[in-house]
Amino acid sequence: MEENKLKFSRRQFMGLLGTAVAGTAMMGMVGCSGGGSEKKGDGKAASGDKAADSITYSLTADPRALDPAYFDDGESAVVSCNIYEGLYGFAEKNAEVKPLLATELPEISDDGLTYTIKLREGVKFHDGTDFNADAVKTSIERLLEPNRNSDQPYASFVFGEEAANSGVKTVEAVDATTVKITMRAANTSFLKNLAMALASPIVSPKAIEAASAGSAITTPCGTGPYKFVDWTKSASVTLEANEDYWDKDNAPKTKNIIFKIIAEGNTRITSLLNGECDIISSVDPSSANQITDGGYELFSEDGMTINYMAFNTDEGGICADKEVRKAIAQAINVEEMVSAIYGEYASVANSVMPLWMAPYDKDVKQTAYDPDAAKATLAAKGVTKLACITYSTARPYNAKGGVELANMVQGYLSKVGVDVEITQYDWTTYKSKVQTDPYDICFYGWTGDNGDPDNFMNLPADSNRSMNVAHWDNEEYKALIAKGIATPDGDERDAIYKQCEEMMAEEQPWLLISHSKNLLGYSPKVKGFYYHPTGVAFFKGVSKEA
Repeated sequence: MEENKLKFSRRQFMGLLGTAVAGTAMMGMVGCSGGGSEKKGDGKAASGDKAADSITYSLTADPRALDPAYFDDGESAVVSCNIYEGLYGFAEKNAEVKPLLATELPEISDDGLTYTIKLREGVKFHDGTDFNADAVKTSIERLLEPNRNSDQPYASFVFGEEAANSGVKTVEAVDATTVKITMRAANTSFLKNLAMALASPIVSPKAIEAASAGSAITTPCGTGPYKFVDWTKSASVTLEANEDYWDKDNAPKTKNIIFKIIAEGNTRITSLLNGECDIISSVDPSSANQITDGGYELFSEDGMTINYMAFNTDEGGICADKEVRKAIAQAINVEEMVSAIYGEYASVANSVMPLWMAPYDKDVKQTAYDPDAAKATLAAKGVTKLACITYSTARPYNAKGGVELANMVQGYLSKVGVDVEITQYDWTTYKSKVQTDPYDICFYGWTGDNGDPDNFMNLPADSNRSMNVAHWDNEEYKALIAKGIATPDGDERDAIYKQCEEMMAEEQPWLLISHSKNLLGYSPKVKGFYYHPTGVAFFKGVSKEA
């Protein structure tokens, strides 16, 4: 993307995302064998062709859960966004908020504290329960204090915390088709939060009641275009079309969607080329040519992601010292590392947010590569060993997985006199280990959920350690985040998030690594497929020729 296209203010972001992302996707498709806009189709099988009954999509790991309140991973979100719906959703190819189970955008009071939302009538959950204001109230209230629990990772992220005087205070069912949400403080990002695929979707109150107290729903039940059929752990999740879907103009085009769990990248490629899968996720950049050379399509566009290394800043640890964090960062040649691992399919991160979301990325000064200075500081501090944990599974922000990153970092640090001990886990295990096991550095990443800067910048301020893996607790930074949330979109809000970026660079709780392209492979028989910038895939408009 040309440099002049990066100089947009945040209040122009929705238009930028709608054009730049869609345009990049189109350019990526043109480069594929037989690609181009014609190949993407309109979701309908070609005239005279019979539509196939099933589409199979590969996941790199098991979903953590199929209850929106209980997951924070892309695998769960990709499946669940086809089962559940929220009051609001996003446009097909960008993060513009659209009514979904609501009939229109909310009426927001002048002080920004009250959201009055009108609901669709005649909508039913998959179990036959009526969708209404009481269902909305029940779905949201389980994520509010004091009802929420520590296994609900997005609860505070979406709905705020009383201690921080943020988020939702009350939810009221005014009548069957009207909900009133009262906030503790104004929140510019809240409407976008309500459109996300995590925590926000509305769940059947009957399914909530049937679940054990404080536990995730085991029989997923929403209002979406697909219904849950089966989940065979470590193997597959099967959904079937909801024949009673309320949006008749957008009824599902394919009878079954099957999500196969295939952890190994080469196996995913093979499964596509031999017809076992129709769409594969997290394509290894080094394997992209195998897909196009085999006559299959490569979906390639700039992602809404950040790939980073986090320092454990817990008091008493090696990386609690900012000078140590800075020295470790100086020892690592990020530009060389990104080029070696990802080639043309990722860019060096100078900003927490993707370049097209951060118009000031060139202004923020990240720690420069300086191994001589790193060696001197680390020797003076007596740092000779670091414990590192990482993940072996491909992620949307890092299709190579975290092992190669860890190995390269180990190599850089060995040159400055520091031995790095690496422990690796599959992604499902890693999600637990990063909360329970000791480490000095770990690898992590993020796919933006809603196109708002708060969704990225809030991570190092979150009290949930599964979100804030650096365990960074900086009151000045948290005050900036609170100010940014309450400030309307515009130059003033831009300036606040620039301050956040500068503080992140100075305090170094993370070492920024890269922004990835979303790479997926798919059969040319698949029509209407699009991988949304928020890291999910909606299947109601997707079909496949038999």
